[in-house]
Amino acid sequence: MQKPFELTRRGFLAGSATLGAGLIVGPGQTWAESWKPKPGGHFRVGIGDFSATDTMDVTTNDTKFFNVAQMTTRNCLVEVDGDGKLIPELATSWDSDPAAKVWTFKLRQGVTFHNGKTFGPEDVVFTLKRHLEAGSTSGIKPFLGDVESFEATGPDEVTITLSSGNVDIPAILSIPMSAIIADGTRDPNDGNGTGPYILESFRPAIGASFKRNPNYWKEGRGHFDSVELVAIADPSARTSALIGGNINTYNQVDLKTVELLKRSSSVRIISLPSKAHYCFPMMQTMAPFKNPDVVDAMRYAIDRKDMVQRILKGYGTVANDQPISSAYPYFNPDIPQREYDPDRARSLLKKAGMSNLSVDLNVCEVPFSGATDAAVLFKQYAKDAGIDINIKRVPDDGYWDKVWTRVPLCTARWSGRPTEGIMIGGAYTSAAAEAGWNETGMRDPQLDQLVSAARQETDEAKRRQMYYDMQEIIHTRGSNNIFAFANITDATSSKVATPKKIATNRDLDGFRATERWWFWH
Repeated sequence: MQKPFELTRRGFLAGSATLGAGLIVGPGQTWAESWKPKPGGHFRVGIGDFSATDTMDVTTNDTKFFNVAQMTTRNCLVEVDGDGKLIPELATSWDSDPAAKVWTFKLRQGVTFHNGKTFGPEDVVFTLKRHLEAGSTSGIKPFLGDVESFEATGPDEVTITLSSGNVDIPAILSIPMSAIIADGTRDPNDGNGTGPYILESFRPAIGASFKRNPNYWKEGRGHFDSVELVAIADPSARTSALIGGNINTYNQVDLKTVELLKRSSSVRIISLPSKAHYCFPMMQTMAPFKNPDVVDAMRYAIDRKDMVQRILKGYGTVANDQPISSAYPYFNPDIPQREYDPDRARSLLKKAGMSNLSVDLNVCEVPFSGATDAAVLFKQYAKDAGIDINIKRVPDDGYWDKVWTRVPLCTARWSGRPTEGIMIGGAYTSAAAEAGWNETGMRDPQLDQLVSAARQETDEAKRRQMYYDMQEIIHTRGSNNIFAFANITDATSSKVATPKKIATNRDLDGFRATERWWFWH
């Protein structure tokens, strides 16, 4: 059963960490009337993370432009709500055997695709099998490696059988890449789906346009007449576009200007603690980071506290070289914080046979606003440790395809994932490396074993300890310089209204702003 759509004026505004403040009620309106979503309007979304290789193929990219486009046109079996909970979407319910090896999903009936096709189990089976096809680079492929079969076991039922248990299967099926496509869909430009809007045009690295789906099956969702996604790489250009009325909302607010933006009565800031993190990943498969002493020297050569204060402006917290923040239930608080220690960094370089180190840091503003400034600060910190960081500005376009995972050192940002297992399994395991998603090239047999074991473990205490151990392994044997956990910070026009609770798993309300938000009228 679909969770009721709860609304309140608290969803309209947000401060640095919590929602709040007042809003304007139109002439003759009561508060209750003003909270009700009303259809209409053209909603324009500025997005700062995109690629010229973006398509509508669910097995390909993972830019924010791609993800918002998927959630504008399609649905997943499972949805993440504003509380971070998994709720039914195209599936009405799910359960598994005690070993979490056999999962049965009951499917929603009466749903149709944009082209008129009736949604059924054959669409789910086809979609999930596509991720496992030979040559697939799908981001969810590493999580489905233990699948033995996807089967339609009834007119409204799909059964997933695994060779080993995985308690994260429902969470995996909430990721935008798992959005359901119609059986037989292979055209990367085909946006056919069951979602709130129908694709009209898709131009990679430029924009996309959509019109309301008149037959959308979700009550109380999909309020706009039309939606437009606009690719805008430069943070200042996104800000200008919002102030000038050319867009209605955008993600990745430049934190250097956020306080100035907050003073404008026509702009609202939505900033919420999240699972997102900022980092400088170092590839263990490339020199000089094949040497773990060099890796640790780099990690002692950064002042995380100063970085958070100066780059995030208080919109985040200090991280500790592992990707699980306190927003996750299995966050390990017992790992000693790695502090800035240039003398220790020098000692580690000496141990590695280097009196000094020179390394290129590839950077642009695509991963996060302020990435270039963060690189400049890192260079200053590292200089006292005898490390010369050469900042190499690279083009925004194609960053994730041409730079990330292809150079020894770069900048990156992760928005977090529904569970610890999906975050760690998707970015730090051997399976993730084979799928092209492991940004440090880390291959640790013990970590791989723990990830697999935790997926199968149903005992809460044992599962927690496994994730504690994984975080410690990444902190000590990994090669990611994770310096901050960042708030998700988006900006909207004061004309835009939101639900009571905004999802913090991804930008723009879990990438679902086009479905969940509306205009005040």
